Amino acid sequence: MNGGEDGTGRGGEHGVREMDPPGPRGGERQASGLREDAHDHDQVLDLRESARDRERQVLDRIERVRRRGARVREDRITLAHGAGGKATHTLIEAVFLESFRNPMLAPLEDGAVADGLAFTTDSFVVTPLFFPGGDIGDLAVNGTVNDLAMCGARPRYLSAGFILEEGFPVADLRRIAASMAEAARAAGVWIVTGDTKVVERGKADGCYVTTSGIGTLDRPVRLSAASVRPGDAVIVSGPIGEHGITIMLARGELDIEAELCSDTAALNTLVDVLLDACGGGADAGDGNGAVRCLRDATRGGVATIVNEMAEASRVAVVLDEDAVPVRPAVRGACELLGIDPLYVACEGRMVAVVAGDSADAALAALRSHPLGSEAAIIGRINDDPPGLVLLRTSFGGTRIVDLLVGDPLPRIC
Repeated sequence: MNGGEDGTGRGGEHGVREMDPPGPRGGERQASGLREDAHDHDQVLDLRESARDRERQVLDRIERVRRRGARVREDRITLAHGAGGKATHTLIEAVFLESFRNPMLAPLEDGAVADGLAFTTDSFVVTPLFFPGGDIGDLAVNGTVNDLAMCGARPRYLSAGFILEEGFPVADLRRIAASMAEAARAAGVWIVTGDTKVVERGKADGCYVTTSGIGTLDRPVRLSAASVRPGDAVIVSGPIGEHGITIMLARGELDIEAELCSDTAALNTLVDVLLDACGGGADAGDGNGAVRCLRDATRGGVATIVNEMAEASRVAVVLDEDAVPVRPAVRGACELLGIDPLYVACEGRMVAVVAGDSADAALAALRSHPLGSEAAIIGRINDDPPGLVLLRTSFGGTRIVDLLVGDPLPRIC
């Protein structure tokens, strides 16, 4: 033991701790400390309640805006109307849905389902036409095949329409056609009809492609964004954002180099594996309907897809930022460009929402397929706040992930 300076074991000048003396003065000091602790506690409670009030006010404002209904405020179409975000949704709801409203269109799924068939259509205006990992041809086939697959259908037949600009090289057209033929063979579909139009020089950007597809519903599945329930798991089939960033860099407008390729791929065989393992639709006839909803994360990215699910089912989607797979090259490019990877388009990735108790089985099924080998559970479905997507960030906070505003990635598909 170390003794004090006087050798008696008592502390010297620096070892002495002042004690409250007995009597009224000591009691007063203790009471004062208790009052200060209580005051600090009350302040913390007040701050928390104030934060909750602000949060409720924000959520109430969001809900009021949504209840107003869609209205196009612009007099003319802008590029943002084609970006897949808020402007696109407003245009679809305020113009097209308002004009064409019917029970099959109203759900705004990736395709219409009726009489044992699924039907979809899509247009492709990507620039450049040829890019690392693909071109407008295989993009058109894969995109249409994927829309049918997201309905739970087996893709069968496609149509292809071409709008060509005067002066477009025939060699490039042959290359696009060959790419489409190869993609159709790989996906197990036939291109059985089509159309061709030529417009004057300067009236198009080389080549536009429009494809439609028909698929058969060989399983008793019912998949929809409105089927999502609290407790479900959100799964993405692989790293996100590769297609959108590849297209941006391929334009050569940015002084950024990265070894990236588009993820364009037909996902119908991946969907087959998932549905075979887990079934689809909560009320499907096979009694094993763990898969609630499937969406391919194209324009607007994963963020747009999960927002559509949250709104359709009036649930909260809670994502974990650290769980979302993003390749380092994509993340680095996004950081340089100030873009969130959650909003960047994919062309070979899908988002699946499955029952919580089937999440592990669904993940194992996806990872057994080459196109799903890097699948990950990225979030869960909660019941509150309804209609919103929340992201638990890497820093431990939480933020709202809204629909895309503006057009950071023009013409990526």
